[in-house]
Amino acid sequence: MGRKLDPTRKEKRGPGRKSRKQKGAEAELAKFLPADVQTSKRLSSHARKRAAKRCQELPTPVDRKNADLQEHSGPQDEKAFQQKPVTGRKAHEMQHQEANTLGFSDENAEWLTVAKRKRPQSEESEEEGGPGLGYRGEEEAMVSDDEHLSLGSSDAEEMVDDYGTSSNSQTELPIEKAARKLKLLQEKKGRQGSSSRDNEDDALAPDLALNMDVEAFVLPSSQAIQEMTHHPSDLHVIHQRIQDNVEVLQNFAARREAERTRQEYLTLLRKDLAVYFSYGDYLIEKLMELFPVSELVDFLEANEVQRPVTIRTNTLKTRRRDLAQVLINRGVNLDPLGKWSKTGLVIYDSSVPIGATPEYLAGHYMLQGASSLLPVMALAPQENEKILDMCCAPGGKTSYIAQLMKNTGMILANDANAERLKSVVGNLHRLGVTNAVVSNYDGRQFPKVLGGFDRVLLDAPCSGTGVISKDPMVKTNKMEVDLLRCAHLQKELLLGAIDSVDADSETGGYLVYCTCSITVEENEWVTDYALKKRNVKLVPTGLDFGSEGFTRFRERRFHPSLKLARRFYPHTHNMDGFYVAKFKKFSNMIPKLVKEVDSTVVTEQTSLDMPVPVAPTAKQVKNSSDQGLNVNEQLNGLSSAQRQTGLKLKQKSVQQRLHSKSARGKTKTHMLKKFKKGK
Repeated sequence: MGRKLDPTRKEKRGPGRKSRKQKGAEAELAKFLPADVQTSKRLSSHARKRAAKRCQELPTPVDRKNADLQEHSGPQDEKAFQQKPVTGRKAHEMQHQEANTLGFSDENAEWLTVAKRKRPQSEESEEEGGPGLGYRGEEEAMVSDDEHLSLGSSDAEEMVDDYGTSSNSQTELPIEKAARKLKLLQEKKGRQGSSSRDNEDDALAPDLALNMDVEAFVLPSSQAIQEMTHHPSDLHVIHQRIQDNVEVLQNFAARREAERTRQEYLTLLRKDLAVYFSYGDYLIEKLMELFPVSELVDFLEANEVQRPVTIRTNTLKTRRRDLAQVLINRGVNLDPLGKWSKTGLVIYDSSVPIGATPEYLAGHYMLQGASSLLPVMALAPQENEKILDMCCAPGGKTSYIAQLMKNTGMILANDANAERLKSVVGNLHRLGVTNAVVSNYDGRQFPKVLGGFDRVLLDAPCSGTGVISKDPMVKTNKMEVDLLRCAHLQKELLLGAIDSVDADSETGGYLVYCTCSITVEENEWVTDYALKKRNVKLVPTGLDFGSEGFTRFRERRFHPSLKLARRFYPHTHNMDGFYVAKFKKFSNMIPKLVKEVDSTVVTEQTSLDMPVPVAPTAKQVKNSSDQGLNVNEQLNGLSSAQRQTGLKLKQKSVQQRLHSKSARGKTKTHMLKKFKKGK
């Protein structure tokens, strides 16, 4: 077997290194060599010496043998000695024997021709008789008569090498011939099919339209829906029905059934989602109000998958590059968390427990979710500041703040649960935090304990609707009462945190409010409440990604600056659901209440989004006088003209009270005179 040569591309001047190692290569290459090129092999020095000895006029062994035979036979045996000329394969073998005996020269060059065999006629007919294939005839026509003569073969004969393969370079293997036939057939069919393809498409178009009509989603009847609630069908059937229902709702005008309302489709979808993903009716209804239909399914599916394990490098003891190299050597597959974090690493898989490595015990990193890094990054603590972490357990955010402050300043880590503070103390000791003080106070009463902080971080307790992948019990055990209770507690904590911030701080005066919930009642509603109750405003969080907060949700309307808040979702950012809002306190003055129920001093917004007090009405002043409030406290922060108006109204209300009748029908002035006479 040798390389196939193409004389039309390149002319071979001699045998190559590979062809010299193969038997019969000289005969194969002789077809393509010019007549004037000698095919003699270059001999080495030792071979040249041996050839010189052969060229000497000495009797060869064959001559000696012939001479001996002639001497013993005599003239009478000449007829017996004469034999018929030997031809064919035997003659070729004899020539090779003589070549081995006498050596190689120009005269016996024909001895080097390769053995020939006649191939059966059936094989030739199979190769040459292919339909529409004339490659063999064309290839044989390319070989000249001189080449055939030099090879010593006829047209009907073919040379075969030692491996039994045809040595003719222009012949093809059977698999190559079959591939060529198949290619020609495909090209022929392609030319025939291209002409009728357009007609077929036009003919199939009505069929496709009919198929679309057949596969349209049919909404079950009310009785069938009630039966499905009592006897749920297979989950695969429910999943397919959810997908069909979502497609109809996305293009409701074109795909809905006649005389069917959108509310009927939504009711069926709500029941199917509750059954398929095991949610309670109340929570699934809340989520349907929050997300579009297509995005809702993605959110529910994302909650069924665990979020990636992430760790935060403790730069107080090591660098992220060194920590990553050490963990990789221990068999941990990890990557940087993202461009937005300089300390986070995401763990894909590990051959060792991440929470029990020597590096973890030495405090080189902290197991912490990616979303928990965002509030501290938004807070942006500076060195030598006084910072309050109002709900600090289990200490991940507190240690991150100390890391950014480089163990300078002071951090007050507070939590209302004394049992959870044990984990805070352990983590702070392990991570090498030395500027933290741990306290156990109720955050709502904390301003009475200590205040004047430069920055405050409030990670308020919530319903946990953003971490359903960690706690699947949230799907069924959360009701409307739980959300309202959490929202009320968050409002109280947020007001206490705002009161703990010092607005006159040179570097701070900031507060970050965050929750691991995605409901509006616990996020935008609470934030908007704080904007109304305290002298604060929202500022950018400094986070480059995340969805904007809601400025309007169903019938509620919130402050326009709530678009500066950031929301994070599992299906969008591949992290736990989170809400982050950053406040800036511009005044330590607390607006006083004029009415018990949402009756703060009426404010109106300016272009700077700062509340400007407006003079109270006569009714408000009268009610305040009944409650015994000080007029100066109520009118504090008003302009001089507004204060004069308020004082006049106050004097008028006092005069009216003096002239009013008592319960016995007598005026208070008359009772006062009678009392003096009695004395």
